[in-house]
Amino acid sequence: MEGLLSVFCGNSSNHCSCTKDGIVIFVNFLLLIFCALTFIYMPSPRTIATNVSYSAIEIVSAIFNGGLGLVYVGMGIRNLSEEQSVLPLHRWLVLLLQGFTWLVVILSIILKGRKLPKSFRMNCSKVTCIFAGIFCVLALLGAIVDNAVSIKTVADVLSLPGAILFLLCTCQIETGETYDGIAMYTLVNEESKVHCKYDHKSKRETLFAKAGLLSKMSFWWLNPLMKKGKEKTLKEGDIPLLQNVDRAESCYLLFMEQLRRQKQSNPSSEPCILWAIIVCFKKEIFISGCFALVKTLTLSVGPLLIGAFIAIGEGKESFKHEGYVLAISLLFAKCLESISQRQWYFRSRILGIRVRSLLSAAIYRKQLRLSNAAKNLHSSGKIMNYVAVDAYRVGEFPFCLHQTWTTSLQICVALVILIRAVGPATFATMVVILFTVLCNTPLAKLQQKYKSELMTAQDKRLKAMSEALVNMKVLKLYAWEMHFKNVIEGLRNEEYKWLSIVQLRKAYSSILFWSSPVLVSAATFGTCYFLGVPLYASNVFTFVSTFRIVQEPIKSIPDVIGVVIDANVAFSRIVDFLGAPELQTENVSYKRNTAKHNFSISIKSGNISWEENPLKASLRNINLEVKPGEKVAICGEVGAGKSTLLAAVLGEVPFVEGAIHISGKMAYISQTAWIQSGSIQDNILFGCNFDKQRYQETLEKCSLLKDLEMLPFGDLTEIGERGVNLSGGQKQRIQLARALYQDADIYLMDDPFSAVDAHTASSLFKEYVMGSLSGKTVVLVTHQVDFLPEFDSILLMSDGEILHAAPYDMLLASSKEFSELVNAHKDTMGSERLTRIASPQTCAKETSKSRSKMLFEEPVGDQLTKPEEKESGDTGFKPYLLYLNQNKGFFYFSLGILSHLMTVIGQILQNSWMAANVQNPQVSKLRLIIVYLLIGLSSTFFILVRSLSVVSMGMQSTKSLFSQLMNSLFHAPVHFYDSTPFGRIISRVSSDLSIIDLDLPFALLFSLTTAINAYSILGVLAVITWQVLLLAIPMVYMAIQLQKYYFASAREFMRINGTTKSMIANHLAESIAGAMTIRALGEEERFFAKNLDLIDQNASPYFHIFAANEWLIQRLETLSAFVLSTSALVMVLLPPGTLGSGFIGMALSYGLSLNIAIVASIQHQCTLGNYIVSVERVNQYMHIPSESPQVIEDNRPKPSWPVAGRVDIQDLKVQYRVDTPLVLRGISCTFEGGHKIGIVGRTGSGKTTLIGALFRLVHPVSGRILIDDLDISTIGLHDLRSRLGIIPQDPILFNMTVLKKCQLHESVQEKGQGLDSLVADDGTNWSMGQRQLFCLGRALLRKSQILILDEATASIDNATDSILQKTIRVEFSDSTVITVAHRIPTVMDCTMVLALSDGKLVEYDEPMKLMEREGSFFNKLVNEYWSYIHLAD
Repeated sequence: MEGLLSVFCGNSSNHCSCTKDGIVIFVNFLLLIFCALTFIYMPSPRTIATNVSYSAIEIVSAIFNGGLGLVYVGMGIRNLSEEQSVLPLHRWLVLLLQGFTWLVVILSIILKGRKLPKSFRMNCSKVTCIFAGIFCVLALLGAIVDNAVSIKTVADVLSLPGAILFLLCTCQIETGETYDGIAMYTLVNEESKVHCKYDHKSKRETLFAKAGLLSKMSFWWLNPLMKKGKEKTLKEGDIPLLQNVDRAESCYLLFMEQLRRQKQSNPSSEPCILWAIIVCFKKEIFISGCFALVKTLTLSVGPLLIGAFIAIGEGKESFKHEGYVLAISLLFAKCLESISQRQWYFRSRILGIRVRSLLSAAIYRKQLRLSNAAKNLHSSGKIMNYVAVDAYRVGEFPFCLHQTWTTSLQICVALVILIRAVGPATFATMVVILFTVLCNTPLAKLQQKYKSELMTAQDKRLKAMSEALVNMKVLKLYAWEMHFKNVIEGLRNEEYKWLSIVQLRKAYSSILFWSSPVLVSAATFGTCYFLGVPLYASNVFTFVSTFRIVQEPIKSIPDVIGVVIDANVAFSRIVDFLGAPELQTENVSYKRNTAKHNFSISIKSGNISWEENPLKASLRNINLEVKPGEKVAICGEVGAGKSTLLAAVLGEVPFVEGAIHISGKMAYISQTAWIQSGSIQDNILFGCNFDKQRYQETLEKCSLLKDLEMLPFGDLTEIGERGVNLSGGQKQRIQLARALYQDADIYLMDDPFSAVDAHTASSLFKEYVMGSLSGKTVVLVTHQVDFLPEFDSILLMSDGEILHAAPYDMLLASSKEFSELVNAHKDTMGSERLTRIASPQTCAKETSKSRSKMLFEEPVGDQLTKPEEKESGDTGFKPYLLYLNQNKGFFYFSLGILSHLMTVIGQILQNSWMAANVQNPQVSKLRLIIVYLLIGLSSTFFILVRSLSVVSMGMQSTKSLFSQLMNSLFHAPVHFYDSTPFGRIISRVSSDLSIIDLDLPFALLFSLTTAINAYSILGVLAVITWQVLLLAIPMVYMAIQLQKYYFASAREFMRINGTTKSMIANHLAESIAGAMTIRALGEEERFFAKNLDLIDQNASPYFHIFAANEWLIQRLETLSAFVLSTSALVMVLLPPGTLGSGFIGMALSYGLSLNIAIVASIQHQCTLGNYIVSVERVNQYMHIPSESPQVIEDNRPKPSWPVAGRVDIQDLKVQYRVDTPLVLRGISCTFEGGHKIGIVGRTGSGKTTLIGALFRLVHPVSGRILIDDLDISTIGLHDLRSRLGIIPQDPILFNMTVLKKCQLHESVQEKGQGLDSLVADDGTNWSMGQRQLFCLGRALLRKSQILILDEATASIDNATDSILQKTIRVEFSDSTVITVAHRIPTVMDCTMVLALSDGKLVEYDEPMKLMEREGSFFNKLVNEYWSYIHLAD
């Protein structure tokens, strides 16, 4: 054995080197054998490839690695030729074998890689990369220990970049194979079958997708877009799409495939979402990690060269032209560091986009299937928060992913360098660093806890704001704006409490880590003093430069910890949501084909419950069978379970027992119309292809032609969000048209005629239900018994059960309950009045010839909903000044900047003292260290002041901005909410406000402090080597010009990113509200595809934001590398002794961190530029034109006003907007005090507008309204609205307890908790009729002298309507009651009836006189209403 070792190692005492060479030979030998066996047993290709092309990265890698292999072979041959004997073997064999292996293995895989097995390619590249990294580290350590650099050392170091290029080639082949076939995935999960109907042909793909290696490495592919941004203001259409693999659909499919595989491999456990994401993007994580590793290793080159530069400055040159070699080496190292860091950050950001996109898509998909119980836990506000805030936070995490380990590696490398510089004193350095990190551990845990509390508080505030903003019209009608505003501000104050705690903890962490250089210096130099370690310029400034470089990652530890905590909290919330219960479909069977079945709907022994507790069934003993083409009506009192039965048919309510079978395509018309923002045509087509004839017939059958004539752009009129610019009847008829155009087999209709007048209801029933749907299966919930005789079967429901099911005549004869229901309807009219009605009149059918010509014309002029506001061009310092002008913001900001200036001055003084006196024999070592530390400790005080100032600035500014935003929103007119999509507002009070709360204060301060750091470094270099100014001044000028060039495009990227984010929020809000309709019509895939498209529209500007960021930084880093190298070259060229060795060390220690300082400065400025857009966006809604004052102190009405309740309307003319037609055209009439006034008219005649004018929701163009002789326009809005009572058209409930609503005896007691029973979002756990009764209860409790009922009883049965009318007559006997109604019996008891048509007063008189008057408009309405009652008799 000894002989063998002697042959291999010789008599050398360096056994460590011999052992290392032996390991290298062994590894190379294994790789060669593995490669040979693979080629021997590789199956022959079936076809011979021709015209093989190689990518740029493959060519560069082949040249680089081929050259490196030849260098190794050349060194081996040289060593062999120089030796007199072939022994020892290790000196030449290791080089020859390594060169041969490098040439054979790497070149064969790069050039023939596509023919080799995937596993071999990947394993070989990974092994090569790992060993190259080890050899690189060992070579660097050897150079440090031996204080010498050889050609072999350089080759070993270069082997790591070569291995990384090799790995990139392999991954490129793998990525191409993987993603080219991504559409081939066959997913078992139905939810991952995405059929995107949105093509991107109108927008080109980003040039990054086809860019070559050099273009990608230098970001040259971005130049055309940056040039365009300089020449003109970029629009959304100018920004290219992401490459296919980065789009939401590709990421989501990949994610779902991984979840499917997890489920297949382990069916008993739930898939791990985090692991699925890691597996999806493991290659991207690995590649970005390789760049991070290269950056970390190249960063350590600078400190290693300082000693050599100082030696040259002292005249101790090792070889001729050493200074030139060192300067060029420094330039090369800095350029390589820049390229690797830019690619690391850029690829990490792309990964963040992919993660954010797939999570946003998964959240959207989940909310479409969320169960009713889960909706109570995850409100719409929370779901909006998951996408707008949480997914964004998780998407930020990949950027900091590798910093979690590169910081540790960087510290370890620094410690190795420090061991060489200060010897055993390094131990003290390590102890202090560990102490600093350990002290931050409990802070991090507390921070995570407090951040969770903050997110919970934010959810509560957003939930309350969502309710208030969506229902602002109702709040204004009840004069509740200030109450809800106070509630929201109370929730915001709770949020402030946690926000201040979170920000203070962040400040404490910042203080701890920014003070660490002082603590480390004290410990290290103190230890040097006690251990007698000599201090020279070379080792002192090697220590200083090393620690200055490590200082930035150490200072960033609090930020990294913050991002990790934010991402962890956000991710856990998203995972909790994605794991929430979904709709149960086990008991529901759907068959699209109706031919093979003799039923359309079949329910057997169904017990159905909304609640999770099966003992509390909402519907019991349901047995139902509906045959194809059958017409079934469902009737019963309020809360009987009619709507629940329809929901059960749709699969929305879980079956406790029994099952349901559906045969045929379904269409659903909800009781509350769900309308999307967009054109009327889009709402009707709802994803179907346009068929002109079918579309025209649909408009006729739904009585929409006349309405479209009145609208400014016909069917292309843009509908405001939730259909705010349409009447209730118009919204319902558009919903009916949407269902009819679907051409379904089964139509489920939940009381759709309650919102339309009698004439329209009659026309719809005849033309729509009995005409267009004559061969369809119809299930209609209705309170209008007029239509019941026409149905094949009628279900009478009570208390969650079907009491009877029979045709009309049979049910009327056999059922006492049904007989009472019908008689109650007739009794409301009275037999005396009934005899006066003439014979039934049929409804004239609208003709379409004169109206169809305007339906398909393109709109001209302004629509209701305008494009979202965004600033354009350079706004200068305006948004910054706006932010700092809030509540002493300037004071705190100035204090923070001044404190940082003092800190920087202290650091420069500290290092200048060391540089000037480190080799001064007149200054003792103890004095040198004590003065150095005292200056450092004084800087720590200013760090404390700076950190606390930024927290105070942030808290004061966000409080002021939020207060102004709330005042503006709650005083905005109703028209603002009609024309502004909810998503635009909610994105400002969620994601934008979150950025202002948490991120903007530190970003604003750090952007200036890092700029100060960068300029201070340039100042130090200029003072020590003034010659560098010749390059530094042009460099600063070029940097400023580059920034201007950059901001021209980046600013628009940021703004477009904000507007596209609102589009996602708006689409999500609409989908949450209409989830039941979307599911019923089977349009989940289309809506999901649109969501994917919107995610991509938002991701594209975000991608270009950080691409432009890296584009700028790389160019600035290159400039800074030239400045540093020039400075080093100047010091080398100066005669020895011109500069003190201490100042040479100081200049280089500062210069080595120049690129880090510039990067930090630019990154913070770019981040700030991104964040400040949130201030711009919030500011857009801080100055909304306000309504009239809430209270006018000089003209407040008496507390008893109104006493009589007399309303005098004088020539009232109203229009909603300038340049639009008048809605009310000169109305003049008087409502005497105590009278009961009925207002009737067809849909869209102006009834609701008149009520709006009474409450001053709309302001008259001319005319006025007097109440008890007081002009209502002269008093405050709160004084007016709080004295009037109203039950609005849409019954709105808020998320609180019943106790805060009204008394509703029997229904409330059934809930178990009585008046403390909860009301869910929008009151969805109560029926529509019950919600109307709650609103009536509010009016009874307020007991106003003037009460307005706007379609108040539309959703309740006739018997309950009769009882409530009697209640109102008794309780409001002395009050003026103004009733807007479509049901004629509701107004028959009124003192006077006002008839409106097309905004004009047609007639105003007592109802009996109007009925007796020949040709009376009111008489015509009465006859139309009762036309079907005679059929019932």
